[in-house]
Amino acid sequence: MHTFTAIFLTLLAIVVAAQLWLARRQMAHVAAHRGAVPREFEGQVPLSAHQKAADYTLARSGLGRVENVYGAILLLAWTVGSGLDLVDAFWRRQLGADLALGVAFLLSVVLITGLLELPFAAYRTFVVERRFGFNRMTPGLFVVDLIKQTILAVVIGVPLLAAALWLMQSTGGLWWVYVWLLWTGFSLFMVWAYPTLIAPLFNRFKPLDRDSLRARLQALLARAGFRSEGIFVVDSSRRTAHGNAYFTGFGRSKRVVFFDNLLDQLAENEVEAVVAHELGHYRLHHIVKRIVLVIAMSFLALALLGWLADQAWFYQALGVGRPSNHAALALFVLVSPVFTFFLTPLIARRSRRHEHEADGFAAEQSDARALISALVKLYKENATTLTPDPLHSAFYDSHPPALARIGKLQESGAR
Repeated sequence: MHTFTAIFLTLLAIVVAAQLWLARRQMAHVAAHRGAVPREFEGQVPLSAHQKAADYTLARSGLGRVENVYGAILLLAWTVGSGLDLVDAFWRRQLGADLALGVAFLLSVVLITGLLELPFAAYRTFVVERRFGFNRMTPGLFVVDLIKQTILAVVIGVPLLAAALWLMQSTGGLWWVYVWLLWTGFSLFMVWAYPTLIAPLFNRFKPLDRDSLRARLQALLARAGFRSEGIFVVDSSRRTAHGNAYFTGFGRSKRVVFFDNLLDQLAENEVEAVVAHELGHYRLHHIVKRIVLVIAMSFLALALLGWLADQAWFYQALGVGRPSNHAALALFVLVSPVFTFFLTPLIARRSRRHEHEADGFAAEQSDARALISALVKLYKENATTLTPDPLHSAFYDSHPPALARIGKLQESGAR
């Protein structure tokens, strides 16, 4: 066995073991605290809602454990199981060794992977989400969404992959710099294009028509010096009962978006507080910082790929008999999550710090007590567990646990 094969298999086993162990801790901790609402939430969250959140967490965690094992098996099948080699050999017989080969190979890997993971998406939607009253998506809408996503993957993916592969074969040893520039430009374009061109293909967006709420939110945006394209409501209730709100877009395409069911769950001062929190991410430059971090990480990743693509052992150790640019891309994308898994808690910690900072901004711009009451309602309505395992939360969660988040807001003066 090649040394790198042994390293890869050992690390994959460690990662899967860590995922299963963390999930077991989460399930055990949530189940142990299912019987009573935490003292801090007594009178705000009924026991029935607390137990529903616990059961929902247990169901999702249980499914997640199966997905972790399945994902590892699928990764082994693509790599040391020679799945990539089989797809490559098929397309070489059809197309020969040219640019079309690389594009067809990479699209095939993406589409086959999506097809093999489809049963989990369907089970999550039509079994888990439906069991707890969250799914509102019909099988027809599920299929229509899937078709649209596939068409978008082809329409956007083909020219992007063709351009990347052309750069890899035409620009010499520093091809990865040019591919990085291409990826950076595409990523920034998508930040602008998603809210205006892509999201409307799946949902209907309409301007907020509640005059008093719109005036209140416009005053908030003006106080914070924030200009947006508008305040919109999206028909999310066609697919889910979960509520949410977000800012999206870049430059002049920035917009405030509410799930329609969120507006039915919160009072006006609570909606204002939620928007103030999201606004805090922009005003504190969290969005820009995240974009810069992603661009920097992609630079380092592509520099590493630029070196690995010239190493024969990289292909041989991972089940690819014939080195190529498209095989290098596929291997790197498939394998890199195994080697970066233990960076997850660092990224999650940074995200939780940003959430606390955005809460602090919201407390200054609106009413911290309204934000607390909004969060409690959202925890209840979205069946978010109030008692996550501390280690699991520290490793994965992008948002602070409920007790820590509300405790921090109370320290800011929300008495």
